[in-house]
Amino acid sequence: MSSAHESRETPLLKVEGLSKTFLSGGLFARPQTVVALRDVSFTVDRGEAVALVGESGSGKSTVARILLRLERPDEGRILLDAEDILATEPLRASLPYRGRVQMVFQDPFGSLNRTHDVNHHLARPLLRHKRATSKDVREKAIDLLHVVGLEPAEEFIWRRPYELSGGQRQRVAIARALAVDPDLLIADEPTSMLDVSIRMNILTLLARLKEERRLAMLLITHDLASARYLADRVLVLFRGRIVEAGPADEIVASPAHPYTQALLESIADVGKLGAESRDVEPDPDELSSDGCPFAPRCPEAMDVCWKVDPSYRTVDSRRVRCHLYPEDGGGAGEAETGARTQAAGQ
Repeated sequence: MSSAHESRETPLLKVEGLSKTFLSGGLFARPQTVVALRDVSFTVDRGEAVALVGESGSGKSTVARILLRLERPDEGRILLDAEDILATEPLRASLPYRGRVQMVFQDPFGSLNRTHDVNHHLARPLLRHKRATSKDVREKAIDLLHVVGLEPAEEFIWRRPYELSGGQRQRVAIARALAVDPDLLIADEPTSMLDVSIRMNILTLLARLKEERRLAMLLITHDLASARYLADRVLVLFRGRIVEAGPADEIVASPAHPYTQALLESIADVGKLGAESRDVEPDPDELSSDGCPFAPRCPEAMDVCWKVDPSYRTVDSRRVRCHLYPEDGGGAGEAETGARTQAAGQ
């Protein structure tokens, strides 16, 4: 799969140093600070799909909510076509921003109003964002149904969500997102609530839209198999930080970080899109405060892993946060190699 990431253009989306913490705890419990994101940075080019992969609690949805302007980060910047969005729109997303960044939600039934027909769901954004007039809005709504493969579109336009299958509802949700002609589409687990037999159809539709419209996509998923099919690059999140990033095919074929390896091993059949996975996250009580957060469950953990939080290292064409690999340029690599040798001899 060719990657638009190799383009020399300015990235459509550039995320720099996003950090976010929340306070947790009930009425009688002592409040605790939960780190949702820690110094998350990445780019998405036009015509490129980037997948954020990780288990529940890894920070994927927090990234999506920040990009949709539903949450504000504690630190960091969001640049859309080099414009600092948080600086120019400090409180909430403007209508032009919402026209450029759209979302496809995980639950296609919950995201659609069951009392309104398909025509209403498509006509509203077309009119609100001035992509159609009252005279041609129905024609453009029908065209959107053709684009997402709902045929005969003239019949589907009058149906309500409860008259559609899960896959058909998700196609309507995708059509609604396309109505404003966005630059970036954020897809939050778009196939996880669908039957396995139709998941491939939705992923194929998204892949076609990416190519035909040069649409940038951010795929939020726990499934590395789906990420490999749709995405050009994969960012693996664990405890709010990116632990491995690189080309999708390389990461799935030869994962470097132990957490990425655990994600692949947790899938019953990595060749099956949407295969169920087991939880591989550590218990919060087992986390190390100073070292690598994955150390308590890592089969390769060394002494240094409990003491020092690893920086990024280059492994082939990927970035990996792991002491198993020497730091770029040598330096501390010899000490880490010695630590690994010592651990192997114990």
